[in-house]
Amino acid sequence: MRMLVTGGAGFIGSNFVRRVLTDAYPQFAGAEVVVLDKLTYAGTLESLAPVMDDPRLRFVHGDVCDRGLLASVLDGVSLVVHCAAETHVDRSIADGTDFVMSNVAGTFALLDTALAAGVAKFVLVSTDEVYGTIDHGSWTEGDPLEPNSPYAASKGAADLLARAFHRTYGLPVVTTRCCNNYGPYQFPEKLISLFITNLLDGEPVPLYGDGSNVREWVHVDDHCDGIALVAERGVPGEVYNIGGAVEMTNEEVTSRVLAELGRDRAMVRYVADRKGHDRRYSIDCSKIARELGYRTRLSFDEGLARTVRWYAENRTWWEPLKKRVNGAPAPAGPAAD
Repeated sequence: MRMLVTGGAGFIGSNFVRRVLTDAYPQFAGAEVVVLDKLTYAGTLESLAPVMDDPRLRFVHGDVCDRGLLASVLDGVSLVVHCAAETHVDRSIADGTDFVMSNVAGTFALLDTALAAGVAKFVLVSTDEVYGTIDHGSWTEGDPLEPNSPYAASKGAADLLARAFHRTYGLPVVTTRCCNNYGPYQFPEKLISLFITNLLDGEPVPLYGDGSNVREWVHVDDHCDGIALVAERGVPGEVYNIGGAVEMTNEEVTSRVLAELGRDRAMVRYVADRKGHDRRYSIDCSKIARELGYRTRLSFDEGLARTVRWYAENRTWWEPLKKRVNGAPAPAGPAAD
């Protein structure tokens, strides 16, 4: 089979591609993988370096809004895994234009072109942020979408377009909504990757507000395993939450990162809170566990230790990225989402 992975040089996409090409998923053994990536500030071919010489991999540099290019790369493709997206909340607050273009217009163009190409399965990789914020309990897949940031709203729009393409045209779309990811090859602007790399450089870490915002965390490998299950056996038209069942305040995550790196509280700098900062995310993942047999493999402690070790051993990957950011500094403060 041949699959298209959009955003395959980014964090989640590259982890999924590497796992497919290193035979982590027997159901995709021998699969050809086409990666389409625009290589924005957060995407780099270095994330695909371990598998770049694999003859089953074809990389295409391009934009998901380019319909002519999409028609070309979808030739012979039976499975689409759509990871391409602008994802940094702070950047969306500063200027949401790229988020609407990539996450909304790009998803529409890909859905429409995939329909014309007769794709057999389309997996939209989304986020728990489309649900908004929740004080108590956990969201199920049937809960309404109430996004609060421009980023989350753009992803919510993509989710609704995917639903419409299934309901109206019969496109076999399945949507996944995952909690916060962490792990290797994550651009160092998100909370865990930023804090690890700052501390490795002896720099303080910026913590929003009072640090009491709550997020659920899952290692990227476990997320990719969920995507693979959905790609193989997910029911078209359905939504599957994917999570790690580990909820912590940002303060607690910060303490765990400090402890793993042997640093003390003197390295923490509290900064002004983000505009419209969601207080808590929590998703109910019983559906994917019950219907597809999904289970996480890595505890947070083990996953964090592996992640710290990876960043410590791979400075040549992240140091140039922290300097470049399209020639401009990243927005101040961490993104916990």
